[in-house]
Amino acid sequence: MRGRTLPLVMLMPGVAFAQSSAQGDIAVTIYNNDQALVQDTRQINLVRGINRHEFPDVSDSIRPETVRLSIADATIVEQNFDYDLLSPSALIEKAVGQTITIVRTNPATGAETRERAKVLASNNGVVLQIGNSIEVLRDDGLPVRVVYDSLPPNLRARPTLSISLESKAPGTRPGTLSYLTGGLGWSADYVALFDEGKSTIDVQGWVTLRNNNHVAFANTEATLVAGTPGSGGRGGRGGIAPGTLPGTESAARQRLGDFYLYPIDHRVTIARNQQKQVSFLSVGGVPAKKLYRFANGWLGAQSDAVSAQTVLSFSSSRNGGLGDALPAGTVRVYIRDAKGQPQFIGENHIDHTPMGSTLAIPTGEAFDVKVKSTVEKRQTIKSDEWERSAKYRITFGNRPPRVVTIDRSITYYRTGMSYTLTNARPEPVTVEVVQGGLDRGGWEDTRVSSESVPGEQRSFDERVWNVTVPASGQTVLTADFDTRY
Repeated sequence: MRGRTLPLVMLMPGVAFAQSSAQGDIAVTIYNNDQALVQDTRQINLVRGINRHEFPDVSDSIRPETVRLSIADATIVEQNFDYDLLSPSALIEKAVGQTITIVRTNPATGAETRERAKVLASNNGVVLQIGNSIEVLRDDGLPVRVVYDSLPPNLRARPTLSISLESKAPGTRPGTLSYLTGGLGWSADYVALFDEGKSTIDVQGWVTLRNNNHVAFANTEATLVAGTPGSGGRGGRGGIAPGTLPGTESAARQRLGDFYLYPIDHRVTIARNQQKQVSFLSVGGVPAKKLYRFANGWLGAQSDAVSAQTVLSFSSSRNGGLGDALPAGTVRVYIRDAKGQPQFIGENHIDHTPMGSTLAIPTGEAFDVKVKSTVEKRQTIKSDEWERSAKYRITFGNRPPRVVTIDRSITYYRTGMSYTLTNARPEPVTVEVVQGGLDRGGWEDTRVSSESVPGEQRSFDERVWNVTVPASGQTVLTADFDTRY
């Protein structure tokens, strides 16, 4: 006898189920960490004294401990969240030990036969006692349905929060139910169309709303928060595209503490188990340029030349930029081909980016621009050429300060690097060459004793050169670094 559980048809005489939502005026604040604040204002009819009021259609991922009910002249006494939802499997599990009716239909004659059966178990199959025999309810291809005498207690057709409250005055008045819930989130995505001939970019920003709950939020006032409120643990964060310089301009957006708010300018319905996209940014003709970048680690050397990164650079500033603070997301870059059709050329992630930032979005590897780095020399430097002694002024308590001279011998190294850049394009290009690893020991005393192209020390750990490579030609950059390692 097969033990596969039969799909059951639920029949409960005299029980009707309303399909419309019981929610009131909904406002949802959605964060980036799969968390949202729901504020649901409903009309509540109360009598004086103790009342028990049910709130169906709350989120099934509600955090009951965060519930707050704001209503005039009433206070919460007790609350319960009933999340044991009505389903065929839940019904049969609740019916264990109870008697149900099995209805079978003869497919040839259409005649129905009914048998009363006691449910003994519902473990990977339904075990029944019919008369003096024990049977397993099975799918044998015959039409079968199960009739239940009543709906088991505490089994709900939809998630329901029940609250007992004490009212000082009778009457109907608005009450706002607020709670935190999981299952709601959002993310940002950007579509960037780059016009290389005009050196401009058009950017369309989208937010994707996600509702993984089995409850919809209809006609909702939605506000998105770019940021992750603390939750008692250490959360991850998005990476900043290399080369992005953070801005210092304040965006004309409402703030929530240190977070920016992105309200959706019209009410939306977020259906159950749905993703929805809404536009929040549309800017055209923003100045942009294509760059090339090569980043090298300490003592990095290649036996063969490697492609430089292709980088799209533009600004989020108010003047000459996108003019907004950008929530974290993925930027996908397109460029038109010879037929004028947009073609995808790459994507990268950005972190929450202040207005006024210079963004550098790596989009891929350059086919025609190559770089080969070589360690040309590695020499020991005598201490006398660098630092032989040091003087310190020391004070102990109320004693007069005294000067201490320390004579020490430290080994230093001079590393000579060369970078051969080649360009097979019909026009000259500029490549940003970045040498990293210059401050591995944290001494903050690395020196550049010589370089063939003037560079910029971006940090103690990185030096940057902008190297021009002629059309169909090559350029060699050389530099010597004096370090403690």
